[in-house]
Amino acid sequence: MDLRHLRYFLCVAEEMHFGRAALRLGISQPPLSQQIRSLEEELGVRLFDRTSRRVSLTEAGRLFAPEARATIAQAERAAQTARLAQMGQIGHLSLGFTASGPFVPRLARALYQFRQSFPNVTLNLQELGRDGQIDAVERGHMDVAIVRCFDQPVLPDGLVPLQLVEEEMFLAIRQDHRLARQLRNPAIDDLKDEPLVLYGAVAGAGFNEHFLAMCEQAGFRPNIAQEAGSLATLLGLVAAGFGATILARSLTRLHVDNLTYRSFATPVKSRLWLIHRKILSPTAHAFKETILTAEDGWEPSPSAVLSG
Repeated sequence: MDLRHLRYFLCVAEEMHFGRAALRLGISQPPLSQQIRSLEEELGVRLFDRTSRRVSLTEAGRLFAPEARATIAQAERAAQTARLAQMGQIGHLSLGFTASGPFVPRLARALYQFRQSFPNVTLNLQELGRDGQIDAVERGHMDVAIVRCFDQPVLPDGLVPLQLVEEEMFLAIRQDHRLARQLRNPAIDDLKDEPLVLYGAVAGAGFNEHFLAMCEQAGFRPNIAQEAGSLATLLGLVAAGFGATILARSLTRLHVDNLTYRSFATPVKSRLWLIHRKILSPTAHAFKETILTAEDGWEPSPSAVLSG
């Protein structure tokens, strides 16, 4: 059924006059009468009673009118939905992130701005380790991943990396630890024989390998005293004196009793990467544009961040 026929029918039903309806529609009267006859033939019913003096709806026409209006309204809603989806204004976005991600100002601002600009997009946020995120994006279970790596991650074909932020790494230790009290900034080789608390193998994928390589380059094998599965556990164990750990600068914004942060004598840098498939969904494209235009700045934390 042609929607144009429904619009012509409704216009005649409202005007109850073929001449006025034709003028309103911007067409001549004969084609309008022909279109109405075509609709009646398609339906197999008479919609109007016509005389030389007046036009009126038949019972079938009277009952057909509200259904015709509903059909047109639904078609317009469907068209609007398609347009909004194409612009990324509606739909779903599945986003993965590393534990430190929400503390990075650029990502936090991007999430806020995206929620303000695209309130009708359903956001599904999931904290995962690097490998889990990359696998989810490759399989199509996740639209965008935010992972932390020291260097550009090696990705399967079809995935694209984009560096978002470069951050300095800090040593997190108890306030009464010898490395917290010394005047000079610590170096990697100061961690020789020190008990360390690191993320478990899955959560720390990427970081652990790089950190172990730095220790070996400094001439020692690190003493990993405990492994943690979450950021809260990691910080809690360090504050409880189980060992030291290394954190991205964004996480030094967290205040934990008895915990302090020291920058390294030779800066150690890590990077936050946005990972996505080469072909982006409209909502993923909208998020990428949002995070690319988000301000990238680090604001000082009330936590004690020391440098010698």
